[in-house]
Amino acid sequence: MELGVYSFGDVQQENGKLGPTSQAIPNLLEAIKLADEVGLDFFGVGEHHTDYFPASSPATILSAAAAMTKNITLSSAVSVLSTDDPVRIYQQFATANIISGGRVEIVAGRGSSTESFPLFGYDLKNYDELYAEKLDLLMKINALEKNEPLTWEGQFRAPIQEAMIVPQPEHPIKIWLATGGNPESSIRAGALGLPIAYAVIGGQVSRFAPMVDLYRKAAEHYEQTGDHMQVAIASPGYIAEDAQDAKDTFWQAWESTMTTLGKVRGFAAPTRSHYDAESGRDGALFAGSPEEIAERIIELHKRIKHTRHYFQMDVGQLPHDKFLQSIELLGTKVAPRVRKALASGN
Repeated sequence: MELGVYSFGDVQQENGKLGPTSQAIPNLLEAIKLADEVGLDFFGVGEHHTDYFPASSPATILSAAAAMTKNITLSSAVSVLSTDDPVRIYQQFATANIISGGRVEIVAGRGSSTESFPLFGYDLKNYDELYAEKLDLLMKINALEKNEPLTWEGQFRAPIQEAMIVPQPEHPIKIWLATGGNPESSIRAGALGLPIAYAVIGGQVSRFAPMVDLYRKAAEHYEQTGDHMQVAIASPGYIAEDAQDAKDTFWQAWESTMTTLGKVRGFAAPTRSHYDAESGRDGALFAGSPEEIAERIIELHKRIKHTRHYFQMDVGQLPHDKFLQSIELLGTKVAPRVRKALASGN
């Protein structure tokens, strides 16, 4: 079981207003460095293009993080593949991968937040077709042999004729398919032989068990086997020494974030009772003490046998020092409990 963190580069508050987006990037690098130091396995940076989530260039941030860390796996979480050029995504992540010594991955998604579509001139009516075509191109680039040119043609991008795509890392980059629980995405990942990352941000986390079963059945049907067929869970979470303190602190941040997103996406602001239900044993929100969070991860692993679980902690202008404290507790108290339990078969 790999444990880690993901972030969109949450912006802090200053005098009751959003602070500068420039400060979010140094804060993010500090968090990644700490995650590496406390022994976490993974840190993901999610692509967003807003004044409260300004991590618009994950590969750039990960390249900087690659040079200042030693062991941790670094990845996008996610790269919005539908509105970017797969050639440039590959080149940027290949560069970061080389800097890291092979520790950089790509989590490729369609984008549940759609601000990048108008920003880069894409039409939402092509949402599915864009993703399918660009995922195909990214996988073809990643599968090239050393010094092999690429020839490719599609609908949404100019054709490529006998082009060298450089740089090439020593080994192909690990590419994950990201989904919010779409059945077709589970089938697609299984058929293509890609590991899958489920973003679980609401409801009961156990409701994803059928999606995981569907993924594994599709992989079996298409004869996709091997250790690379893995399942990851990405969920909101926050850890404090005291469980109630964790829930109360994260509620303030979660309410702020979901209220802001609700105005954009057209859903109601959350209530405290709804939040309390979703931070319970089977809820999507992993807010609690180290002991409670470890137990919940172990229990979920028994149901779906996932191999990676990572948490979005810095939402709603959560104070940066609390973000760092939560990372430290995940690495020093939660991770050892989970690893010990899974190693013993419990």
